[in-house]
Amino acid sequence: PLASERWLRAHDVRLVATRALALDPAARTVALADGRELGYAGGHCLLATGAEPARLPLQGADDPRVRVLRTLAQLRLLVQRLRPEAPVAVIGSGFIGCEAAVSLRRRGHPVTLLSAEPAPQAARLGEEVAARLSTWLALEGVELRAGAEIDAIEHEAGAPDDAPSPAPGAAVVRAGDAAVRAELVVMAVGVRPRIELARAAGIALADDGGAIATDAAMRTGHAGVLAAGDAARAQHALAGRPLRVEHWGDALTQGAVAGRTAAGAQARWDEVPGFWSTIGERTLKHAAWGDGHARVRVEDHPGGGFTAWYGDEDGRLVGVLAHDADDDYERGRTLIAQGASAP
Repeated sequence: PLASERWLRAHDVRLVATRALALDPAARTVALADGRELGYAGGHCLLATGAEPARLPLQGADDPRVRVLRTLAQLRLLVQRLRPEAPVAVIGSGFIGCEAAVSLRRRGHPVTLLSAEPAPQAARLGEEVAARLSTWLALEGVELRAGAEIDAIEHEAGAPDDAPSPAPGAAVVRAGDAAVRAELVVMAVGVRPRIELARAAGIALADDGGAIATDAAMRTGHAGVLAAGDAARAQHALAGRPLRVEHWGDALTQGAVAGRTAAGAQARWDEVPGFWSTIGERTLKHAAWGDGHARVRVEDHPGGGFTAWYGDEDGRLVGVLAHDADDDYERGRTLIAQGASAP
C-alpha cells in the first residue's frame, strides 16, 4: 500500500480504490467506474494520472513475450517467466533500458541491448558520455547493437511442447539484416502521458497536445483543476518556460506545490529537475532543464569519476551529469537555478 490506514485516517484522507471515468470541471464532479460520483465543490481536483510505457508501432509489439516496465507487478511477472540463463533482448538505451539490461545480465541472462542511437543516449547526453555508457555495458557483459532500427518482432515456433514457461517458441527481434532471438523482450522506449481523462473533459493541453498545460502553481485553465507529475507540462518559475519531466522526485515536488496551491498558499514550481540512475554499481546524478543543450564539457576525476557540464547558446549552464562527483552535482543544481555560466 502507498500509505497505512492509520496514516490516512490521521490526515483525513479517504482512499477510493476504483477508476475515474469522467471529469466534469463545470459541475466539479468525477464519475467513477463503480457507479459513484465524487464532488469537489469549493475544492480542487488534482490530475496525477502519470504516464504509460510506450510500445513501438510495429508488428509483434503486443506479443506476450514483449514486456514493459512500470509497476512492481510487471517486474515480478517478467522475472518469474524467465528460465535461468534464458536470453533477453532489451529495446531502447535510455536509463530504464540500460538499468534493466545490466540488472538482467547480473541475474545470469545473456542480454542484447538494441538502440536506434549510435550510442546510448548520444542525443541527450552527448557523444563522450554515451561512449562511457557503452563501455559500462560492455564491462557488464551486455551486447550492445547500436544504430538498430527495429523492423518487427516475430514469434518463432518449434520449441518442444514440454518446454518451460514461457510458451513454446521464442521472440525474434528483426533489425535490418540482423535477427536477435530471445525468450523475452523488454521494450524501454519511453512513455506517453495519460491525458485521456483531461482531454475528454476539455482541459487545455500543451502546444504539442501530449500533456496537460499548467502554470507554475500547477493550475490548469479550469478553475479548481490542478495537474502534476508525468501528465503535466508545467511552467517553470526559474526556467521561464514550460517543461515536462518524467522523474519521480519532480512528481513529488509538483504534488507538494499543487497541495499548497489547493490550500490557498502561494506556491510555485522552482526546483531544478533531476534524478539518479544506477547502472549495475555505477550511479549517475543528473540535473537539467531537460530540453536540450548547445555544448558539453566532460571533466574527469581521479578514480573513474567524471562530470559533464551542459551549456546553452549563451553560455549558461543548463545541465550537469555527475558520476562519483556529488559536490559537482550539488553545485551544478545551484548554478543552473541561478542562470550562471557553465564552468
